[in-house]
Amino acid sequence: MLTCRSPRSFSSADGMTMSAKKDALVNIGGWLAMNDDTWAMHARNQLILTEGFPTYGGLAGRDLEAIAVGLKEIVDEDYLEYRIASTRYLGNALTDMGVPIVQPVGGHAVYVDARALLPHIPPLEYPGQSLAVALYLTGGIRGCEIGSVMFGRQPDGSETPAAMELVRLAIPRRVYTQSHVDYVIEVFEDVYARRDELRGYTITEEPPQLRHFTCHFEPLD
Repeated sequence: MLTCRSPRSFSSADGMTMSAKKDALVNIGGWLAMNDDTWAMHARNQLILTEGFPTYGGLAGRDLEAIAVGLKEIVDEDYLEYRIASTRYLGNALTDMGVPIVQPVGGHAVYVDARALLPHIPPLEYPGQSLAVALYLTGGIRGCEIGSVMFGRQPDGSETPAAMELVRLAIPRRVYTQSHVDYVIEVFEDVYARRDELRGYTITEEPPQLRHFTCHFEPLD
C-alpha cells in the first residue's frame, strides 16, 4: 500500500480508477479520476451515452458518506494486519497442499494458477472455468475465472489463449472467520485430490462483449 502525504504525490499520474466495493468497506460505488480536462469531458459524454447524465443518479448520499468513513478505516494498521493475514492464511494453506498460486499473496485475493494445476486441459477448453465450476459444485465456493474466457476473444472474432489461466478467490472484508477459510481449504483438498478427473468446457452461448459475465458453458466429454 502506498501512503501519499501530499496531493503532489499524484502529479505524475494521468488517471486512476477505484472500485470502492473492494476495499473501501462499502457495498457499491467507485470513481474515475483524470489529470486532463479534455479526457474528463469525453468520459462524461460517454457516461451520458451509456448510463445517463452525471447528476441523474450515481451514488446516494448515504453511500458517499459510507465511502468517506471506509477510506479512513482501511488505513488503520490493525485492520490492514487482519486483512492481509486472512488472505495469506489461505494462500499458505493452498501452497502447502501443492496448489500453484500467484506469489506473493496480496491483500485482496488469492489467485490460483489453473493452467499449472490442470495441465491436461488446453487453454481454449478453459481450465480456469473448469476449476471454478468444480469448487462451486463441490462446496459452493464461488470464484472467478481470469483467463481465456475473459481475455481470449479478439476484436476480429478469433480466439487466442490468454497469457495466464487463473481463478480468483476474493476474500470479503470483515465477513469470513477462520472457520470459513478453513472450509474453503477443505473444499480445495477434495478438488485437488481429483484434479486429474476434471474436464474442460465449451462455450455454447456468448454476447458480443464481456462474455465472461453471461456466457453459457457445457462440459466436454
